[in-house]
Amino acid sequence: MVQKNKNPPPLAKPAAPVAPKRRGRPRAYQPEIALGNALDLFRKRGFAATSLDELSAATGMNRPSLYGAFGDKRELYIKAYQRYRADARAAMLGIFSDELPIRKRLERIFAVALDIYLSGDAGPRGCFTVMTAASEAVADPDIRAMVLEGFSELDKAFAACFRLAKEKGELPASADPVVLAQLASATIHTIAIRARARVPRKELEAIIKGAIDVMCGARSSA
Repeated sequence: MVQKNKNPPPLAKPAAPVAPKRRGRPRAYQPEIALGNALDLFRKRGFAATSLDELSAATGMNRPSLYGAFGDKRELYIKAYQRYRADARAAMLGIFSDELPIRKRLERIFAVALDIYLSGDAGPRGCFTVMTAASEAVADPDIRAMVLEGFSELDKAFAACFRLAKEKGELPASADPVVLAQLASATIHTIAIRARARVPRKELEAIIKGAIDVMCGARSSA
């Protein structure tokens, strides 16, 4: 006679819920890193010479993902330029606000600019505004407005430096802060172009010294 098991069999555990499958391709990229890589590529090759395939490879994103995240090539270029402007503004903000004597102040500003323009894994990168955005500004009113805004910001920052130096008596009463600011900005643009053309740093530093002598006076001890 078979003895019956008084204990009921254990209940089967409910199956774990299966996560629903996601539709479409998940975002595996980091927007800021992707934008930074696009910026480096545009800065190196310019707008026209940079292909969508190159942008796709640099950002690690296929074309549909690029369009979804940044828009078309022009929109991506503008976003990259905005990123460049923001980074440059942040890098120079503290230096422009540091109230050193005018000669020391200019020396420091130009030295930082030179470090930026000479940086780059594949050679000197120069200035995004001067080397590529200024060319696109000829036909694109939006980019032109950004370029002109950048020029104006730089002029105003330099003018504030010269205005303060004049108030402190470091510059003669006849000095025009606006004109001096334009000369300082022109020097920034000059070293950016020459840096991209691989002019040696010592020659660029000589240009800077000469420009500062003109703006502040060769015998200034400030």
